[in-house]
Amino acid sequence: MVLKPERININKGISLNLIKMDKFKSNLLSLYLIIPLNREEVTKNALLPLVLKRGTKELNTNLKIQRKLEELYGSELNVDVNKTGEKQVIRFTIEGPKGRYVNDEKYMTQIIDLLKSLVYNPYLEKDAFGFQYVKQEKENLKRLIEARINDKRSYAIGRCIEEMYINEKFSIYPLGYIEDLDSIDNKILYEHYNKILDRVPIEIFYVGEYDNELTNYLIDSFRIEREDVLKLERESITSNVQTKNMIHEDMDINQGKLVLGYRTGIPYDSSLYNGLLVGSDILGGGPNSKLFRNVREAESLAYYIGSKVYKYKSLMIIDGGIDSHNLEKTIEIIRFEIDNMKKGIFTQEDIDVSKKSIKASMESIKDSIFLISEFFFSRELSKDGRTLEEALNDIERVTKEDIIESSNKINLDTIYFLRNLR
Repeated sequence: MVLKPERININKGISLNLIKMDKFKSNLLSLYLIIPLNREEVTKNALLPLVLKRGTKELNTNLKIQRKLEELYGSELNVDVNKTGEKQVIRFTIEGPKGRYVNDEKYMTQIIDLLKSLVYNPYLEKDAFGFQYVKQEKENLKRLIEARINDKRSYAIGRCIEEMYINEKFSIYPLGYIEDLDSIDNKILYEHYNKILDRVPIEIFYVGEYDNELTNYLIDSFRIEREDVLKLERESITSNVQTKNMIHEDMDINQGKLVLGYRTGIPYDSSLYNGLLVGSDILGGGPNSKLFRNVREAESLAYYIGSKVYKYKSLMIIDGGIDSHNLEKTIEIIRFEIDNMKKGIFTQEDIDVSKKSIKASMESIKDSIFLISEFFFSRELSKDGRTLEEALNDIERVTKEDIIESSNKINLDTIYFLRNLR
């Protein structure tokens, strides 16, 4: 079965994407608000999901929302925020069982109504968000920002990115900054939210079973009058490195966290991008990778090590957990292995294993209704009209020459090391 959304333009900057799926016992409705990432508004945007899920005009407490979800056959709601390239995305999702499993073929309209209410009819007090809700969620957001440091691996990668892109929007932390919270109140936040609803692109995804009646209900529900919608700018990328950075940070931790950030300058729509993906996997994609075998197994220098490509900024990250006294030796081996990739010192078996691994990971998208929505949302952001099957075929077509050429565009920009003091 070929997965390909049916795309319908509802109104200015509001699009509906329908993906018919019989495989799952549930349907998923997702709405994405796509907001340009900027330092002045990032904290307000991060606060919005926490406040919005507290209540709607009719269901003015979280308890009432949970009871409504129970009435809708145990449907599950999630509202969150994340960073995708240089965009901050607020995501609303509701997943509920298909009508035939609960003997209620029409109840999906209530799911649509609930999601619309969360977005367009939030709980208000005197033309502002609820005072107590905003006050409480500011404290919750503060704790979330402070808790960033608890996941040391994620923290180290984030810090490397911040230093590497210090003068670019990609450095902005998606949950915002504690120092902004005092200046945000319920009125300011609501005014900001109304501007978002008027101006930013909105993508709606429905994955599951549907007919013309449900399609029309979705279209009618989200046909909202709006101002002119912001045009999202594509992320700028470069392979040029002005100054190589070496950043150390000390912390009382069990093991150090080493992160190396590389600029590639290969845009995601380049014919070389798939070569970069396969090359990164050969280098550090799993237990068969060069770094895993030589840094972790042969030299016993790392507790873990791997590499990953960040699509929208054409960034490759290599990160590992090491002891401080192994820092120089680990960096030396990483550089050696990257030089080997540039020289083509890898085998056809390496290529085949990595292609198989990447394709298996992509195929696994079909096993999750949520990942299907996320996959095609990502495709829409990047204006990539390929089906999943076409993307798989493009991976299979990657040659050794593609991998060598893409590897030679990799340039080290920043080394970040979170040192253990013990």
